[in-house]
Amino acid sequence: MTRAPGILLRPIGFALFTLSTALAGGNNYQNFDVALYSRVYETRQMNDPAWLENHWQAVSKHMKVDKIYLETSRDMVVVDQATLDLAKKFFLSKGVKVSGGITVTVSEMNQFETYCYSNPEHRQKLKSIVEFTARNFDEFILDDFFFTDCKADSDIQAKGDRTWTQFRLAQMDEAGRNLVVAPARAVNPKVKVIIKYPNWYDHFQFLGFNLETEPKFFDKIYTGTETRDPSGNQHLQQYHGYSIVRYFENLKPGGNGGGWVDQGGSNIPGRLDEQLWLTLFAKAPEITIFNIGAIYRPSRKDDGTMVPDSPTAQAAGKVFAQVDSFIGKLGKPIGVKTYKPFHSSGEDHLPSYLGMIGIPMDIVPEFPTNAKTVLLTEQARFDPAIVGKIKKQLVAGNTVVITSGLLKALQGKGIEDIVELEYTGQTVATREFAGRGGRGAKLDEAILLPKIRYATNDSWEVVSAFTSANRTSGTPVLLSTKYSKGLLYVLTIPQDEGDLYQYPQNVLASIRNVIAKDMYVRLDAPSMVSLFVYDNDRFIVESFQDNPVTARVVTDGRITRLHDLVTGEELTGRPQAVMGGRGGVVAPAATVFEVPLTRASYRVLSAN
Repeated sequence: MTRAPGILLRPIGFALFTLSTALAGGNNYQNFDVALYSRVYETRQMNDPAWLENHWQAVSKHMKVDKIYLETSRDMVVVDQATLDLAKKFFLSKGVKVSGGITVTVSEMNQFETYCYSNPEHRQKLKSIVEFTARNFDEFILDDFFFTDCKADSDIQAKGDRTWTQFRLAQMDEAGRNLVVAPARAVNPKVKVIIKYPNWYDHFQFLGFNLETEPKFFDKIYTGTETRDPSGNQHLQQYHGYSIVRYFENLKPGGNGGGWVDQGGSNIPGRLDEQLWLTLFAKAPEITIFNIGAIYRPSRKDDGTMVPDSPTAQAAGKVFAQVDSFIGKLGKPIGVKTYKPFHSSGEDHLPSYLGMIGIPMDIVPEFPTNAKTVLLTEQARFDPAIVGKIKKQLVAGNTVVITSGLLKALQGKGIEDIVELEYTGQTVATREFAGRGGRGAKLDEAILLPKIRYATNDSWEVVSAFTSANRTSGTPVLLSTKYSKGLLYVLTIPQDEGDLYQYPQNVLASIRNVIAKDMYVRLDAPSMVSLFVYDNDRFIVESFQDNPVTARVVTDGRITRLHDLVTGEELTGRPQAVMGGRGGVVAPAATVFEVPLTRASYRVLSAN
């Protein structure tokens, strides 16, 4: 195999100088750092001083930059040492920290073709690139392609009788340890190695991303928050950009390096701004914009001359300045605990949909035994002891909410020892609902729900869906039952999870009052209004609705006034008694605040 250019050990004195200065610079914002990423294609162009200066001017005139990740390799291309030295020297002279980057692809344009880790040449190539990068930097990041989609004959043979998921999880664990971390530390004992994960976490295991082991041996992990438009081919909901940061923080507490956004696929007005501030709402310590080449958009003067410019940096600079003014005043993000066992799937990314209907979510990789209320989706079925854990929570007097998908998965596996319910396999259509708030508004179009059969008085419908035009038949949307000292609820998820957004406001209020009953603040608002809650009586309300909306914010009765940390406005609430019915929630007196919002806007509110 031909050795990639530039992968040679440089003189020791120069190497020591580079390592000691590569992380110099710092902290233009008080509460987070801002980084840029440069692909190897842009890094190679940095041997042109005019190119480099123009791109830097375009970005730096609009936003402050703390760090740049200079990629050394992508698509088997490797930057030469002389160009890398020029680039590092330039950014260090600007007071910018300099770290490395690697993208482990054979051809990104060929359906993201990855390395084959059963191929000796690919293994040696990666090891050489890692050693080269570690000699140049005290820190480097793997862009989000450190997985494998290879099914070469050598992989088929190595796989044996294992499933592809089992094989790839083991294969990528070995590659991470022996081809990345160990070689990097061998040439630079001080080096910190970061693995950046993409946004599709529910499918990681199928291609070898190992969230059970990798966060333990990589120095840091990094979060892909580039959620783009929900109408894109991944169909990621806007709230996902917040919830994934919190999930990754729970995977490696204190070791989640930051969030990563690019402007691709963001055609909805204000969508890029939303991705940036949602990443920061989640308390990401650093935010990276991808990439220095793609965000460069020179403008033209009246005389026809071109001026370096970046509308993306201009928009980002405004977001960073505003968020930095208040994010340090907010405490630790909190939400309803939802348990995702390692390597689990099913009802994929459902917490993001629930976040979009106003339920603050907190995804955790271990069962949250200390939580008063736990939400369990179909993914909890991957824990073989899950029924016993549910029982233990209920016996302790806590609340467990399971989805219809988990009910289906646990039928015949012990759930009937708690409650005798039947996921019938039938699908019914509904346009009208009833519950504690009375009948809901009729929908313009019917939505499809799985039908659940239960024993009257052993279980009770908190919210019902009518499934016939004359309202003579129905199925539960939210069902409750008692077990020992606790309450078990079943939340019915529509056949299309996006139809959660069609639920009438009073139905959503009933769902929130059960799932989020332990929170000091809840929403009574239409769908696509989200709530971000912090542990110091401060929170953010954001609307993703296309039209203006007034959200009713319901707080504990002890909170009677709210202060807007951005505008300085004072809001006075009105008292409201919260009554509970059978299977419902009895809450203390509450205070209601009216909060008007426009699309892509948020309010940062404090009770103190």
